[in-house]
Amino acid sequence: MPRKVLCQPWSRSFSAALPISLGPIWSRVDIQTNEMIWCLRSEKLKDADMTVPFRRPIPLLDNEVLRTFVAIAETGNFSTAADAVFRTPSAVSMQIKKLEEQLGVTLFLRDARSVSLTQHGEMLLSYARNILALSNEAVSRFIMPELSGVVRLGAPDDIGERLLPSILKSFSESYPSIMVDVVVDMSIQLKKRIEEQRLDLALINCATRPFPTEGEVIYTERLVWAGAKCGTAYRRDPLPISIWEDGCIWRSEALAQLERHKRPYRVSYLSAHTMAQRAAIVSDLAVAPFPRSYIGEDMEILGPNEGLPELTSFDIRLLTASQMTGPMKAVADSIREAFVEIGRRVAA
Repeated sequence: MPRKVLCQPWSRSFSAALPISLGPIWSRVDIQTNEMIWCLRSEKLKDADMTVPFRRPIPLLDNEVLRTFVAIAETGNFSTAADAVFRTPSAVSMQIKKLEEQLGVTLFLRDARSVSLTQHGEMLLSYARNILALSNEAVSRFIMPELSGVVRLGAPDDIGERLLPSILKSFSESYPSIMVDVVVDMSIQLKKRIEEQRLDLALINCATRPFPTEGEVIYTERLVWAGAKCGTAYRRDPLPISIWEDGCIWRSEALAQLERHKRPYRVSYLSAHTMAQRAAIVSDLAVAPFPRSYIGEDMEILGPNEGLPELTSFDIRLLTASQMTGPMKAVADSIREAFVEIGRRVAA
């Protein structure tokens, strides 16, 4: 079946920019492909029916933008996706705006709490995943060593829940033949597993004082009091707090500061999982010591103005096996790079 084409004369200004041997310029839109085709009729050549087609260049899609698009589609939230791709929310919004302008379609439906894909967005998501997978495969074939094996990695709950998924997802795309087995436990137990050679790598939370000697500091973060947005839990006496058992450095720091400032408290919520502690905070049942970066939109930072003492910083350290294999080094390097990116994003 012949293609239907709409034709119209092109502008004189564009014609003037071309060699004088070329005559009138016509543009036509291919109905099936939606491509603009420029036809230049030659006057110098005596064949009046000869035309030279010029197809408009198709814009190229940026892999980094596609990676951001996929992250938003999978998380349903711009802020969460920004954390996953190590960018600020404003930078992520700008990337999507430019992508929508480039394609000439709306990709997301936005409301106050979440985003969802449009029909065009659903179509692009399939392409984006395939493009990223092929790109990673091609790059890995040329610049990545052929590494394979199993690496045993340990992490505390807060890192395992918020940071590790995006780090390991990116790693698996670059090293598909390396399998990472994850153990989530308290830092003190992870350190013991490393000593007993039951783990190859471990991320642990450490107090900055007294200065510990084990492991490598890969990130330092401020500990703050977290409360529900517009909440009142901090006004209660005794103060209801959400923490974990002995061995948790957040607990040790929080209790030490409360006792030093003689603020009465009671442990009203005991959980090893940050998601459960976050639920207690958002419900205004308690306040809790949290890393500053974990404060979401439904929480707020509390301090001296609310009668709570300042908390200190803590270190995230990387412990490694005494004998490091190629796959172990690859995982360790990937973790280091991820935390460097987190630091850059926070500083921006």
